[in-house]
Amino acid sequence: MSSPSVSALPWYRTLTPNHWFVFTVASLAWMFDCLDQQLFILARDNAVKALSAAGTSGPELKSLSGWAQSIFVAGWALGGLIFGSVGDRIGRAKTLSITVLIYSLCTGLSAFSRDVTEFMIYRALTGLGVGGVFGLAVALVADSLPELARPKALGLLQALSAVGNVTAGLIAMSLAEMDPMNSWKYLFWIGAAPAFLCIFIMFRLKEPVKWIAARDASRLTGGKAMGSYGSLFGEVQWRRPAILGMILCVSGVVGLWGVGFFSGALIGPAIENALKAQNPAITPAALAAGKQWWTAANLIVQNIGAFFGMILFAKLAHRYGRKTVFAFGFIAAFAATIFFYQNFQTKADIWMTGLMGFCQLSIFAGFAIYLPELFPTRLRSTGVSFCYNVGRFIAATGPITLGGLQKYLSEKAVAALPTTADALSKADAQLTAFRSAACWLACIYVIGLLVLPFLPETKGRPMPEE
Repeated sequence: MSSPSVSALPWYRTLTPNHWFVFTVASLAWMFDCLDQQLFILARDNAVKALSAAGTSGPELKSLSGWAQSIFVAGWALGGLIFGSVGDRIGRAKTLSITVLIYSLCTGLSAFSRDVTEFMIYRALTGLGVGGVFGLAVALVADSLPELARPKALGLLQALSAVGNVTAGLIAMSLAEMDPMNSWKYLFWIGAAPAFLCIFIMFRLKEPVKWIAARDASRLTGGKAMGSYGSLFGEVQWRRPAILGMILCVSGVVGLWGVGFFSGALIGPAIENALKAQNPAITPAALAAGKQWWTAANLIVQNIGAFFGMILFAKLAHRYGRKTVFAFGFIAAFAATIFFYQNFQTKADIWMTGLMGFCQLSIFAGFAIYLPELFPTRLRSTGVSFCYNVGRFIAATGPITLGGLQKYLSEKAVAALPTTADALSKADAQLTAFRSAACWLACIYVIGLLVLPFLPETKGRPMPEE
């Protein structure tokens, strides 16, 4: 009897042990990267509060927290641009080990910060390492795995990022009973653990044959430069997908980091009110522990939804094409974001977070699948990192933009209240203003829809080569 053809086998059965090793290392690097991101989100407010000078007020703390996130995301964007190009020049595996080591060590050092300034410096350095991982991991898998397995493997790699996010939530829940002024340090120490992964990357992971061939051809024939931004923007065939792909990613990245990951600002007050209603005599310590537990639970629900959303996106993109599924994804993300911010009220509504995570993060599976299909081997890491990370410079302004818009709408809403309005009425008006600000920023998803017609459909096509 003849054996079944390779094309008839499930994608995972076409992989050799070496393919699996490459996929596993790349996925773990990205998963731990996402773990680090979420630990920062969970620890950020408490870290800033613990490190700020005595007497720092609530609005000042919120501003410092927003700046900490903006600095982290800006460092992320810069790291992506730097290490994406380096990965094309000296190798994906070697550069990946450098980025993992940077974000692991600087995450651990964040726990030893003595003031807010030092904390922000460590977060900027952490961002440099975090930013380099996605483009390198995606390029490594795209260049190493068989053509038929590549899209689904990349979709799964992105979906596994949700596992890192959920793990961060579980870690935070396990520390909920600790003093929040100390527990943030433990979150950063745990985030430093991936440094051990570098040992395996450095000594066992080999560069893809495709990349080695492209490097050798560039050296021997004096061909086009590896990892060159001059080539990326100087050659029309790569400049167009680079710019349009960047705009596509801006929509998803700003929507997630500028709006989606600020769901805690809406959930926090709702959880606090629910806990007080459940137990009017609750102590401040118990209230803080309860809020931390439910904030972590919210993150877990959000990322469980994200995992299934990314798996579904990968399946549909393989069947119906990248652009069609992107279009539905942007529409769904826009609708789910507005639905969440307009309707979330109590703990019973936490399922809405899962729905928003499903829709917002499903798009990111598309980025992992689609972006490497736009660039040749010598520019693949550079192009993917450019598209995926430039949006972070804009997303870095998200917390500031959201805060400014919220402040404007809050002042307008409070001014419209009667002079006899009590503190509770003013707090409700401010929360309503936050809901409106988030919904306005959700319009960023429309940009993704507008740029799609100008991008190529890559379903069924081999990755471009020269």
